[in-house]
Amino acid sequence: MVKSYLKYEHSKTFGLITSSTSNVLWAPDNDFQNAALRQSKVGRAVVGADEEVICWDVKKGELLSRWRDKDCVAEVTTISQSSADPDVFAVGYDDGTIRIWDARIATVVISFHGHRSAVTVLAFGGGGSRLASGSKDTDIIIWDLVAEVGLYRLRGHENQITGLQFLQCATTYSEEEAGEADQTINKNGVIDGHNGEPTFLLTTSKDAKFKIWNLQSQHCIETHIAQSNGECWALAVSPDESGCITGGNDGELKVWSIDLRGLAKYALQNGDEAEHTYLNERGFLRRQGKDRSIGVKFHPRGKYVAAHGSERAIELWRIRSEGEVQKTLARKRKRRREKILTAQNGTPKDFGNGDEAPEDLDTADVTDIIVPYVIVRTGGKVRSMDWGRGAPSKSLRLLSANTNNEVELYSIPTKQAKKKPKSEDPPDYSRTCAVDLPGHRTDVRSVVLSSDDRMLASSSNGSLKIWNVRTQSCIRTLDCGYALCSSFLPGDKIAVLGNRNGELEIFDIASSTLIDTVKAHDGPIWTLHVHPDGKSMATGSADKSAKFFNFEVIQEEIPGSKRTSPRFKLVHTRTLKVSDDILSLRFSPDSRLVALSLLDNTVKVFFTDTLKLFLNLYGHKLPVLNMDISYDSKLIVTCSADKNVRIWGLDFGDCHKAFFAHQDSVMQVAFVPHNQDGNGHHFFSASKDRMIKYWDGDKFEQIQKLEGHHGEIWAMTVSRTGEFFVTASHDKSIRVWQQTDEQIFLEEEREKELEELYENTLTTSLEQEDEPSGEKAEVAAAGKQTTETLMAGEKIAEALELGIPDLEAMRNWSQAKAYQPNVALPDRHPIFLYTNISAEAHVLNVVQKIKAAALQDALLVLPFTQVAALFTFLQIWAEKKWNIPLTCRVLFFMLKTHHKQIVASKTMRPMLDGIRQHLRQALQRQKDEMGFNLAALRFVGSQIRENGSKNHVDEGLWEEEEELSKGKKKRAFVDVA
Repeated sequence: MVKSYLKYEHSKTFGLITSSTSNVLWAPDNDFQNAALRQSKVGRAVVGADEEVICWDVKKGELLSRWRDKDCVAEVTTISQSSADPDVFAVGYDDGTIRIWDARIATVVISFHGHRSAVTVLAFGGGGSRLASGSKDTDIIIWDLVAEVGLYRLRGHENQITGLQFLQCATTYSEEEAGEADQTINKNGVIDGHNGEPTFLLTTSKDAKFKIWNLQSQHCIETHIAQSNGECWALAVSPDESGCITGGNDGELKVWSIDLRGLAKYALQNGDEAEHTYLNERGFLRRQGKDRSIGVKFHPRGKYVAAHGSERAIELWRIRSEGEVQKTLARKRKRRREKILTAQNGTPKDFGNGDEAPEDLDTADVTDIIVPYVIVRTGGKVRSMDWGRGAPSKSLRLLSANTNNEVELYSIPTKQAKKKPKSEDPPDYSRTCAVDLPGHRTDVRSVVLSSDDRMLASSSNGSLKIWNVRTQSCIRTLDCGYALCSSFLPGDKIAVLGNRNGELEIFDIASSTLIDTVKAHDGPIWTLHVHPDGKSMATGSADKSAKFFNFEVIQEEIPGSKRTSPRFKLVHTRTLKVSDDILSLRFSPDSRLVALSLLDNTVKVFFTDTLKLFLNLYGHKLPVLNMDISYDSKLIVTCSADKNVRIWGLDFGDCHKAFFAHQDSVMQVAFVPHNQDGNGHHFFSASKDRMIKYWDGDKFEQIQKLEGHHGEIWAMTVSRTGEFFVTASHDKSIRVWQQTDEQIFLEEEREKELEELYENTLTTSLEQEDEPSGEKAEVAAAGKQTTETLMAGEKIAEALELGIPDLEAMRNWSQAKAYQPNVALPDRHPIFLYTNISAEAHVLNVVQKIKAAALQDALLVLPFTQVAALFTFLQIWAEKKWNIPLTCRVLFFMLKTHHKQIVASKTMRPMLDGIRQHLRQALQRQKDEMGFNLAALRFVGSQIRENGSKNHVDEGLWEEEEELSKGKKKRAFVDVA
């Protein structure tokens, strides 16, 4: 009989506030039921957390919502918010996919596949109907969010894209300017026919190029070298689009002015203008930090600029008003004149400010316009920042996401237009709110579960946190040293930690206090384990000794009284000296043996009572980092930095099996206490390769591979029941993996792995085929073949193969029925008989089920031999007026793709004429229907406005107007005739 195993699946993630791969966004509170939230106006922080997007209430530090697509395992790399609808967010992922999320319902609205590697930057434009995405694959793709398709791909950069910004060029034009370009302008002064779509796109890349793209003609119209010293890492455009700043290496920021009027003229004249420069360098700003500038942002009000590198600081600049700049320039002129006069006569003379004509600001030095304001020192290295809107006019809000897993909100007072004080000190900023409690600042080095599996203790450098496993909430946070190992003591009321300084720290969880600190070793304590009888414990250290401690409760006198109070104490009883550093120590569950792994790659097993050597286990090529003994005390499993896992028998010390288990050092192994067989010989291994593997220790087979972590896995613990286990990783997340009722079989798992491998190689080979040899075209199609689009294309092909014969058979039957009413139905495919559906309806159903974003790529899979069959069905759909938008979309795409072959084909011409006739009729009918509905809506709207508005009369004002009107002569109408 084939053996089955129960499957483990990822169930919960906690301990992660923000991941260092994604940016942070400030969003307003939309919780109108919560009055406290509404009044605070502090807002939400939207951050990426591994494969999820998390919304935090910044004031309370509470989790508001999680956005997770169950099909996605890639890390979030960038987030962007739509300016048209603040509840719509675009999220880019590490695998090149983009998902559009609706924050109100926390669900994916659209998914796009177009990039071959991680998406680095996203930007909305065109009133929220367009999205631009840049990636590490150096391509920029423009997406249409209404039609849910990729419009085109722009190529020209040679490294990852670091900045994107649409330019609306919302400049009003005069009649003369519009007339020159043969354009009509509407009553707002905007060109008719442009529909508010963005005309230009600014892009920056790590290759230091700064480009302007014309999106109407789809080509680059201007290229500049953005930075003087290598890569360009950031781009920020001012709210009025009159200027921008790019950030590069060595704390350099370059300021540019944008000629909006010139760009608008260029758009009017369709690019027929003479050579002109639209981006002009204005000068440099220097940050105090000399690292690369990875983030620059203008304040929404446009008066302040914030920039940061990867250090613990955000630098703010203030943009002076025109009056302030003129005063500064006048002062400089006066000083220059004084210097010249002093050089000539030797006596300075006061010229006053003079009544000279003001200078043009375009010629002023940029350091006179943008001046340093304040440097905000943050709690950790800054990964990203955003301005908080809705703040009072006298202060600014700055939201910072740090690499040490925390989000902070700072309040900075603005400069008031008062008399300048004698000494202009930088303003005092304050950290008003922070989200830092639900996570560790540094990597978790140890996790351990309580005896009832309800509490989890996680320890890192500086903090010990106690979590409720069921609710994932942090119950206690305690300050500690650099913790390396930890354990709950029997009763789960006391936790003990071993740290880097060789100290054992003992904490009382209920009162959140440090009971005692015991200097146990002279080197770091790498491991500790509680004896199975619960009365003692042992520690292993880098000082080449293992020490054994008994748990005792002593009566301690209370100073100033005769009373005593009980106090927990660790009493050192024995010491075991060994030849090298101890990395791991385990007692066997039957208390007979104690195993020690040493830095010399060996494992030594001693008798617990006499501490005499029992076994020496040789075989690993690098130090054994962790080990565990099975619950029947018959097997010991060891894992090493040599990427191998070995299973040994504890009776003779023979090696049963050695696996090449992982692609990197194996950090943790742990036996499952009880499984179906009851012998507890199944175990987990966790590695630096971010993978967890589930093994059968009797059959020496890999049962399951668990992926999910995005960093090295440092710690792991298995529950007492074996129903779940917990892992902690370098990505700052703590994950719970739950046992399910689903059974898995080893053969099926191997088949799944092979299928995944095949699919990955297939999509990779398709991507390579797409890349043409030689020079790349500047514009290309935005599509990308995935397994989903390939399967969708195959479904359409299959439906066409079944549909055409059935269509012919049913046509012949209906013709025969005209002469012979009792003629029998033809033999049809079971699909049509079972659902009692026509062939054209079945093909339409198949096409309708394909996502709009994947439809074009799916149609590309069809060979040209099946295009005629598809056009046959398109003609029927147009004739019957079925789903006209979809019919038009498929038709236009196929015409564009196979234009030359269709034009050359004699059989397709009459078919196209028929489709055109039917489509025109259907579209005219839809147009009339929409016009009728619009007129009805306008009428209903005017009715509501008339009924809903009441004239309010202010009695006081009315009386005053009456009195004034009495003194004036009334206006009379005279009949001139």
